[in-house]
Amino acid sequence: MNNHTLASTFFLLFGLLTVTDCKKTSTTYDLIIQNGIIVDGTGAPAYRASIAVKKDRIVKISKEDIAAAETVKLINAIDLIVSPGFIDMHTNVEVNIQEYPSAENFIRQGITTIMASLHSGDQAFPLDIYADTLKMAPNMGYFAGHTWIRKQVMGLENKSPSTEEMDSMKYYVEATMRQGALGLSSGLEYVPGNYADEAEIVELALIAAQFNGIYFTHMRNEGSGLLESIRESINIGKKANISVQINHLKATGQTQWGWSKKALTLIDSARQEGVDVSHDIYPYTAFSTISSILIPQWAMEGGQEGLRNRLADKTTSLRIKQEMAELFKRDAGGEDLTKIQFRDFKQNPTFSGKTLADYATHLGLPLTLETGIDLILDLELQGGFIGIFHAMSEDDIEHFLQHPTTMIDSDGDLLNFGEGHPHPRCYGAFPKVLGHFVRDQKVISLENAIHKMTYLPAEKIGLKDRGHIRKGAIADLVIFDFATINDNSTYTDPHHFPSGIKHVLINGEMVLEEEELTGQLPGKWMRREYK
Repeated sequence: MNNHTLASTFFLLFGLLTVTDCKKTSTTYDLIIQNGIIVDGTGAPAYRASIAVKKDRIVKISKEDIAAAETVKLINAIDLIVSPGFIDMHTNVEVNIQEYPSAENFIRQGITTIMASLHSGDQAFPLDIYADTLKMAPNMGYFAGHTWIRKQVMGLENKSPSTEEMDSMKYYVEATMRQGALGLSSGLEYVPGNYADEAEIVELALIAAQFNGIYFTHMRNEGSGLLESIRESINIGKKANISVQINHLKATGQTQWGWSKKALTLIDSARQEGVDVSHDIYPYTAFSTISSILIPQWAMEGGQEGLRNRLADKTTSLRIKQEMAELFKRDAGGEDLTKIQFRDFKQNPTFSGKTLADYATHLGLPLTLETGIDLILDLELQGGFIGIFHAMSEDDIEHFLQHPTTMIDSDGDLLNFGEGHPHPRCYGAFPKVLGHFVRDQKVISLENAIHKMTYLPAEKIGLKDRGHIRKGAIADLVIFDFATINDNSTYTDPHHFPSGIKHVLINGEMVLEEEELTGQLPGKWMRREYK
């Protein structure tokens, strides 16, 4: 019998509960977490201690038990890990947290703070008027979104901005920064963001830098153009004198497998030259995005109607299909149609979760690259779909994880349990790092993993009182069982919450207690204050 079993048996025999309400009329603390294994976020070795919380702050840390009589609520955390709340450095949360205020699929991962990076989606404007009305469980951070701003000024036009148009875009960035945004974000792989050149992003990043903002980016290319895209991100940071965060760094397409080493060498070289550039990853070998990613982006100017008009021209249609063949081979799953999985397939919902190969077989078509290209174009003209593209290497993920500046993201969406066919990252990104890569594969240590999820991102964003267990810090905390933490969601059966996350506190309030949501909505928006 192991120590965990012995401890569990002991407390069962003596009738003790993990969470106890202490009926006192006058107490010193609101909550005591007793005898947990503290991983404080700094990367320092774990140690056993008790933590006392008053209102939204950690007010005492003691290696001795703190008297239960001094608190309203007591959590017995023996054999459990107590860490700072996890900070998700990139999500697909845009302006919809009010529709999912409990953010259950994030909270159950131990995520207490969400970055709404706005790569290709909408931003609220005015930001502060929107964000001040929010009632939600997690903390939220918002950005000035280049894609949204460009759409407001230029629509979907594939051209450089005029002086007047650039001034309008600068206005939106400055206004959003004054309203409390953390920085500027871009989605340069998608229309219309990818119609912007480096100089356009630099001009806008210079505005964000004036407000001590940061630059978050979904780079222009994460496959065959990965290294050039990293160089562009570094150049933007250098020219605008702004801190850069490369979101969901990856090497997609089998011909790029192993490029994690080249990518990290570029980042290390830039850091040595004084450019503050870092990155985050999610721990899966498939990415998820819109189907038009497999179509040359110049062909998508004007949206689906623009594509339809180009396909009507024989010469242009041939060029589009030739370039798509290269995109399939280089940056996606090659010629294997099983590597493209439907996530949101409105044209035929029965195929959600199935593959392009399944769909071609259903139609009686051969499983060839030509078939795949024709089907993608046909489906795009019908509105497109969201896909899961199996195109990365686990070796690259491990190499990224071992790098000292790597942080963690989910790239996840808010969702209702059981609806649709989401990527498993929406349910299990952070538990997968801890269960699979730390405990089972021992790729990095527990202390290092927690550091990547907490202290590193807090420092990057500028959250002075979060990401670190210390006296006086905000009580964003996660309590989990390292022996049982697992990502239970899969590509074919995604709707499973992770196991092992026992309790989650945000701003001192319990939002997850004994693995159940409490209904509390203590989250705040992480407004950057400017002088």
